[in-house]
Amino acid sequence: MDINATLFGQMITFAVFVWFTMKFIWPHITQAMSEREKKIADGIAAADKAQRELELAHTKAADHIRESKSQAAEIVDQANQRVNRMIDDAKEQARQEGEVIVASANQEIDNQRQKAVNELKSHTAELAITVAEKVLGKQIDKKTQASLVDEIISKV
Repeated sequence: MDINATLFGQMITFAVFVWFTMKFIWPHITQAMSEREKKIADGIAAADKAQRELELAHTKAADHIRESKSQAAEIVDQANQRVNRMIDDAKEQARQEGEVIVASANQEIDNQRQKAVNELKSHTAELAITVAEKVLGKQIDKKTQASLVDEIISKV
């Protein structure tokens, strides 16, 4: 291998190329790399932040779901209690109405029985007077008949 002027020329050209690259091109490349590195770091930081926010959102969502389930269970319990109260109130009201109906029916029965007893007494008294008339063979006037009926009813 011969060392000649071409080699020196290539060495000088390479040195100028290196100097030119270091002076004018290399700063732009390092700046672009720094900016890219910063963008990547910012992106990673944003992704980490988004991941934390996502985990926080999942936690909050789980809390809300638990809370909603608890509220729903409470509402169902209140509804069941309200239904039971309504059923108990309806039973009590029906019982009271039944008692009123039974008392009314008993009163009506007593009234009808008393009426029947009075009619029977009156009829019995009239029969007794009719029998007495036939036995005595004479008729009794209305005034005397009424007083005798009243007297017989009071004894019976």
